[in-house]
Amino acid sequence: MFQPMYRPRRLRANENIRRMVRETKLSPDDFIYPLFVTHGKGVKKEISSMPGNFQQSIENIVKDCEEVQGLGIPAVLLFGIPEHKDEVGSEAYSDEGIVQHAIKAIKNKLPELIVITDVCLCEYTSHGHCGVIKNNTVQNDATLELLAKEALSHARAGADMVAPSDMMDGRVGAIRHTLDSEGFSDTPIMSYAAKYASSFYGPFREAAESTPQFGDRRSYQMDAPNSREALREVALDVDEGADIVMVKPALAYLDIIYQVKQQFNLPVAAYNVSGEFSMIKAAAKLGWIDGERAMMESLIAMKRAGADIILTYFAKEAAVLLNK
Repeated sequence: MFQPMYRPRRLRANENIRRMVRETKLSPDDFIYPLFVTHGKGVKKEISSMPGNFQQSIENIVKDCEEVQGLGIPAVLLFGIPEHKDEVGSEAYSDEGIVQHAIKAIKNKLPELIVITDVCLCEYTSHGHCGVIKNNTVQNDATLELLAKEALSHARAGADMVAPSDMMDGRVGAIRHTLDSEGFSDTPIMSYAAKYASSFYGPFREAAESTPQFGDRRSYQMDAPNSREALREVALDVDEGADIVMVKPALAYLDIIYQVKQQFNLPVAAYNVSGEFSMIKAAAKLGWIDGERAMMESLIAMKRAGADIILTYFAKEAAVLLNK
């Protein structure tokens, strides 16, 4: 009988051996937890398509942030749901905007927690698109001015980092120039550098109330079949001053995460988006999969592909398991 000279199973025999030789490590340090802040008092409205996630008023957001910090998660990402929407998303860059007030409340209570803000107009516009509309088309350069104003208003409110997600050409440069000229040269930018037009964003649109009222976002978000284009997009953002570059979504674009990590000497973030989260939750609820194992396997896949940072709605659940 043939006897194998090398037996890889020797290093899989039990959990302690597997831990010793494990190539990819996952930690709460890797996570950013997204949160949805809305106006009012005592608001904690569950998002039906994203179990365990909520639209919350500021005092409940602060409580959630206390839990996040207690689990060892270093950062949150804020999305705002305005009281009123208009054609140009004016609450996005108002000093009295919901995100601006939330930043101040969180930093007042939890000064060490990193508060990152999503910089985009889609939640704030009456038409649901990410910029200024003219002739049913998003106007790139007119939008840049508003995005820069929004980022500046977040920085003035105390945001530790801004994250432009709109996919307008040149927005990182416009934001960097504005922040630098207004005394915020130390505020980092995490750019949604390769953001694809994806069907996996569906639940998020319920959470952020940001569904486009006409058309879609394919004229400014990336086309799913393209990978070389992603590297060009990332290169542009790096040249314009991005400090962290992001690939979004994560699971369907692990190859893009890998390529970005190989080519660029910057931290790489992966956004484990709402649809990826909700699929696992739905399948687990139906008993089709082990939800915890599927969650951890997915997060490990992102880390193994090259993500240094993972934005995920699983952050708290995963951190509880990792802290055991």
